[in-house]
Amino acid sequence: MGVALFSLVRLFVLCYITLGLIPQLALASITRHYTFDVQLQNVTRLCHTKSILTINGQFPGPRIVAREGDRLLIKVANHVQSNVSIHWHGIRQVQTGWADGPAYITQCPIQTGNSYVYNFTIVGQRGTLWWHAHISWLRSTIYGPLIILPKRGVPYPFTKPYKEVPIIFGEWWNADTEAVIKQALQTGGGPNVSDAYTINGLPGPLYNCSAKDTFKLKVQAGKTYMLRIINAALNDELFFSIANHTLKVVEADAVYIKPFDTNTILIAPGQTTNVLLKTRPSHPNATFFMTARPYVTGLGTFDNSTVAGILEYDSTALHSTLPMKKLPLHKPILPVLNDTSFATKFSNKLRSLNTPRFPANVPQKVDKQLFFTIGLGTNPCSQQKHNNQTCQGPNGTMFAASINNISFTMPNNALLQSHFFGQSNGVYSPYFPISPLIPFNYTGAQLNNTNVSNGTKLMVLPFNTSVELVLQDTSILGAESHPLHLHGFNFFVVGQGFGNFDQNKDPKKFNLIDPVERNTVGVPSGGWVAIRFLADNPGVWFMHCHLEIHTSWGLRMAWLVLDGKLPNQKLLPPPLDLPKC
Repeated sequence: MGVALFSLVRLFVLCYITLGLIPQLALASITRHYTFDVQLQNVTRLCHTKSILTINGQFPGPRIVAREGDRLLIKVANHVQSNVSIHWHGIRQVQTGWADGPAYITQCPIQTGNSYVYNFTIVGQRGTLWWHAHISWLRSTIYGPLIILPKRGVPYPFTKPYKEVPIIFGEWWNADTEAVIKQALQTGGGPNVSDAYTINGLPGPLYNCSAKDTFKLKVQAGKTYMLRIINAALNDELFFSIANHTLKVVEADAVYIKPFDTNTILIAPGQTTNVLLKTRPSHPNATFFMTARPYVTGLGTFDNSTVAGILEYDSTALHSTLPMKKLPLHKPILPVLNDTSFATKFSNKLRSLNTPRFPANVPQKVDKQLFFTIGLGTNPCSQQKHNNQTCQGPNGTMFAASINNISFTMPNNALLQSHFFGQSNGVYSPYFPISPLIPFNYTGAQLNNTNVSNGTKLMVLPFNTSVELVLQDTSILGAESHPLHLHGFNFFVVGQGFGNFDQNKDPKKFNLIDPVERNTVGVPSGGWVAIRFLADNPGVWFMHCHLEIHTSWGLRMAWLVLDGKLPNQKLLPPPLDLPKC
């Protein structure tokens, strides 16, 4: 009897514990599986049909949705002739650098007929990110949203939206983008520009033959919508606005910010911005253009066109005398193409939320101060390559781009493998300079000698180094805004300004309280930006301009963060299916 009673009590206690755990289990992280088949697909835009590289035949690619804390297993199978790799833009990849994706940096690309499983956990992140191909210019068609929802039961720090809508900007070329960049690198000149910008893959009615290919955002009156905006364009920062509507900016690069209202946002390639759109309380008897066009600071040619989608109010509950097509169509007024004043004011409004739940953990002390110049330059015309023809860069040279005057040469072996297996000799040098070897008036008169040096150099950082990096634009071939993206980390934008950075005066104005935290920052045209980050993630991490042509020309470098002493401070061994070169 006593044994039976004890068993009954034990069963009751076990049931109670198990039932008590059920709410906890509901909160537990889960593993999500995705399959990405890289395949060709015929797609028609601007009355032009071409075969493009896609994921699962979709353009743009499929949406990945996960929650903070979830593990993702994404099998990428390559069914095309091109080598492919995929980058999960903005994901920290804590200890999982093998899954970061940039070809020849953290992995060899996936070759034809092969596959690779990207295996990573989303640690301490929630918001809008995205994924894209990270080899040559394949990201022109291989890209899509990566949406991280908060953990279950954790609310947004703003009004819960009625609906969430991804808005992803892209660029469309009638030509093959691989032929475009190949030609540019061969001739040394600037690349041919795109034929259209797109919203969710659609160019919209302002382009030839594209009225039917228009993104329409259908909304109800009196509701709040969250637009998850992503700039996946290759070479253009973009202004975006919705006619007669205010946008409340609440997040940048998957980090909450202090909300502010604006009619227009500026978003650089690689960046994401979440905005709340509050619709009119009643049907406005009108439709509204939502348009984007470039912000341009450089001297090169660019796609000077405008993509438009349409905001339509649901009219089912409305006894309107006019059909939708007859309603007046309002158009927004966007800033002028080179409105650097707007760009500066907009970026200055971005501040971290900095609440107890979402603190801004800005490094207050700095272990390593670095000063990097970034900008364009030239390489001499290689006559052997050009059959004695003149190159099409400045004064018969070839365009190049550099950081601290080093134009980064892509290795033939992946840097992370070379580091992990101690085989760096002949692959890379660990001596990237902490500042320009020869200081000069960075934003002053243009120089006679515009040549860059070329090499594969890494900046080595001991684990947990606190870094302050000043990125200084140069006017060697004309000042230009550069969206710089750092893999493996978020950073805090503690200061920015125009002209040459002044080490004696400018740091006194740094914001160390609530600076915006992001993964991609626009270095002002003819100016500088200062960032701080903690190197607490072992591995090799790419940093590059997210204007694809500048990356191709060499405006890129990599950081090597060494292992820490504890097990959770070390890079994990490579997966067995890691691609081979």
